Amino acid sequence: MSTILIKRVKIETGFTYVGNRVSGTTTAEVDILVKDGKIEEIGTDLTNHADEIIDGNGDLLMPTFREMHIHVDKTYFGGPWKATVPATKGIVSRIEEEELLLPKQLPVALERAENMIGWLLSQGHTHIRTHCNVDPHIGTKHIELTVEAFKKFEGKLTYDVVAFPQHGLLRSKVEPLMREAMRKGATLVGGVDPATLDRHIERSLHATMDIAVEANAGLDLHIHDGGSLGAFEFKKFAELVTEAGKIGQATISHAMALGDLKGGELEETVSILRTAQMDVTTTIPIGRTTIPIPYLYDNGVKVSLGHDSLIDHWSPFGTGDTIEKLCILAERFRFMDEYALNRSWKYASGGITPLNDEGQQVWPRKGDDANFLLLDAVCSAQVVARRQPITRVIYQGKVVQGKGVQA
Repeated sequence: MSTILIKRVKIETGFTYVGNRVSGTTTAEVDILVKDGKIEEIGTDLTNHADEIIDGNGDLLMPTFREMHIHVDKTYFGGPWKATVPATKGIVSRIEEEELLLPKQLPVALERAENMIGWLLSQGHTHIRTHCNVDPHIGTKHIELTVEAFKKFEGKLTYDVVAFPQHGLLRSKVEPLMREAMRKGATLVGGVDPATLDRHIERSLHATMDIAVEANAGLDLHIHDGGSLGAFEFKKFAELVTEAGKIGQATISHAMALGDLKGGELEETVSILRTAQMDVTTTIPIGRTTIPIPYLYDNGVKVSLGHDSLIDHWSPFGTGDTIEKLCILAERFRFMDEYALNRSWKYASGGITPLNDEGQQVWPRKGDDANFLLLDAVCSAQVVARRQPITRVIYQGKVVQGKGVQA
């Protein structure tokens, strides 16, 4: 049984008020004893015997991040600079590009995947969900190389691998390959635009669900289609999720239509997602209407964040910096006061926050996973608004990034 004592870290303990308005965040300096990756004790001036002692230097302790939408398998990250080329036919242009590009990139794909995972870890992510191509041109090779890449980071993070038919499940006739991908280490079943790419919403969704049921796996579908078309796809997907007993096991990535819907149509769609306990992942895209993130969360639809890519043939952008992403979210939705900035952390951490909405301390507690970020900041509101730096990433009580990292 390994024990680790983390000394002198600052935790959020509550809010201060001016009248009824939250005006600040209170903190306290504590020590945390970790046994076998779980919090055993929290106190001041702890003197327990420990196999290792980590000095937190008074840094702010916060929950680690979850990167919930990335493609580590087809990146330029770690390679030479290359901007994208114009997509004259939209998503079809990118698919046609992949037919030639991905086979050529196979010799460097593993190294680049490892580079990206390492970078995401350094940016505070201790869980990564990556989508990996399954298509006629590379088969299941990307699934295999991604599983291999994550082996390098065992004991430093957790992960999910989504078998992703980027070129369309029906369009590219990859149902057998998808089933093979699930046997080779994929943990979730993916899909993409059943209307736009597969040209048959129900056939595409039924085939996707059949694979998920056979593999006893959850689902994560890219749906970019906007307006009423996207809303109809959400509804049909939710119906299948309910029928197949997959309630609480399905995600819609991007969900662009939620940024187009208004009034009763939006309310009805949100109700459908809430009933099926489907969550949404977003990159907070720039250039079109952003989905109504606070409205969704307040109405029972969980929203998480992802970067999609850091640099690849789809986009030259992306940093992997989720503090930056939270700052963009805060600016987009005018989270300018202490309370709103504080509450934004939940979108990046799987809902874990030191304080609940009433300002009561709920994290960290005895028995919690010892997954922490240490930051040079006075409180989380400052981290988000001023993009304060991470000093260390701690997973299961061990430093995995920053001063004191364990080999």
